Amino acid sequence: MRHIRVAAVQFEHVPGDKAANLAKVRWFVERAAGLGVELVVFPECCITGYWFLRHLGREEFAALAEPLFDGPSSQALLRMSKEHGITIGAGLIEAGPDGRFYKAYVVAMPDGSARRHRKLHPLVSPHLTPGDEYTVFDTPHGCRVGVLICYDCNLIENVRITALMGAEILLAPHQTGGCRTTNPQVMGLIDRALWDNREAGPEAVERELRGEKGRGWLMRWLPSRAHDNGMFVIFSNGVGVDDDEIRTGNAMILDPYGRILAETWKADDDMVVADLDASLLEPNTGRLWLAARRPELYQPLT
Repeated sequence: MRHIRVAAVQFEHVPGDKAANLAKVRWFVERAAGLGVELVVFPECCITGYWFLRHLGREEFAALAEPLFDGPSSQALLRMSKEHGITIGAGLIEAGPDGRFYKAYVVAMPDGSARRHRKLHPLVSPHLTPGDEYTVFDTPHGCRVGVLICYDCNLIENVRITALMGAEILLAPHQTGGCRTTNPQVMGLIDRALWDNREAGPEAVERELRGEKGRGWLMRWLPSRAHDNGMFVIFSNGVGVDDDEIRTGNAMILDPYGRILAETWKADDDMVVADLDASLLEPNTGRLWLAARRPELYQPLT
């Protein structure tokens, strides 16, 4: 891997309005390109919208979903990528050639190629089919990346396997924070009125975004995914209204020691940028631990 400048974006999507959401993607891509960014990561399902999906029937899914990579959203991402010389990752609902629907993440690259990850754990709707493979590939920027979507990252085996497949950078698009939960110690809802009043009084809602419902939740596990596997992590998340929940943003970029290189807790659309120092990959603690593994002991995992 060589040094590379990357960006993580958070934004409030419009449910079902792909044109409006792609316009936001384009705005951020143009801004990132002007800052010399080579790889920009957008949230899970940011093109189609996320939490409202649980209300949709199969016919409504069919109307929203698109084929990859010939569908209009994939083609729009590829055009932006080629125009600005920047690799772009963004999420949407895929209409698979098998008639099934997948929660997908498209990575469009400036050489005209594209890759896809299908979420392994798509919990939001019974109409979604889980993906059945890991996604790790080389980019035109001299780095090897892996993709895991939201809940995929919570299962530590998924991140470890992605690292073992050679990923140097993990793209981690999410829609998380501020979630309804049966566990009162984890997350919890944010009052919609705090978000609606953010322009007049941003401190109250930003306190929630930085607190246990947002950043506090992330800090209990996200840095360890980077540190324990010895790779950079680009965490992108939704922010703001997502049906009846408020997403907490906190877009951030972490180094292979789990240290935060850049982050935001802004109660608004935002982007953070960081330069990834390739020298941190060799050696680092996580990679030493990967080398020290004893796979012959791990049969109980399966």
